[in-house]
Amino acid sequence: MNKKWWCTGLLALVVVLGTACGDKPQVGPTNSPKEGQSETVTVPEKEKEKEKEVPATDASGENGSVNTDKVDKGNVKKDEVEASAKKESISVYFTDTQEMELKESKQEITFEDDIQKYKAAFKALQTSNNDELIPLWGKVELKSLDIKEGAITMDIHLPDEARLGAGGEMFALESLQKTLFQFDEVKSIELLVDGQQVESLMGHADLEHPMTKK
Repeated sequence: MNKKWWCTGLLALVVVLGTACGDKPQVGPTNSPKEGQSETVTVPEKEKEKEKEVPATDASGENGSVNTDKVDKGNVKKDEVEASAKKESISVYFTDTQEMELKESKQEITFEDDIQKYKAAFKALQTSNNDELIPLWGKVELKSLDIKEGAITMDIHLPDEARLGAGGEMFALESLQKTLFQFDEVKSIELLVDGQQVESLMGHADLEHPMTKK
């Protein structure tokens, strides 16, 4: 009986020892990085080749080479504008230093269309390159100018420092008419002050609505 129990115990001990040996971790080199070292990820050669094949992105957000069409079109448009600009020598009228009479002066204006032409003509009335010729519209602000079927409508702002005496007001209106009526297509001028028709421009002379070419 004792011998039977001794054999049973020995068999159990062998089973336990065998199981413990199977659970032991395997000893050998591993692929885990050592402490203090970073892990290096290797990109396969095929992936590198794909990255090289990725097309560049242009400024418009589309794949492909840089799109120069917009730049070219911009240059063409600029060239077209410069080519379409016109120059014309016109007569502009000022007064003498004593405001005794009107004096004619020749000036060259640059424009692209009729509206710009009349605006350039009015701007020429505001500046004189001759100290002996005094502009009568120099301090007047042109707010808008338009033309329809030969009728110019212009709206101005007249600050206090732009107001003249009776003689200056008469010359101012005459210089405006002479300057704008030299263009054959202009038949009348409607002059507004801050969008309103006024009886007198500066309080000395009646203002016609519109002023017509005689």
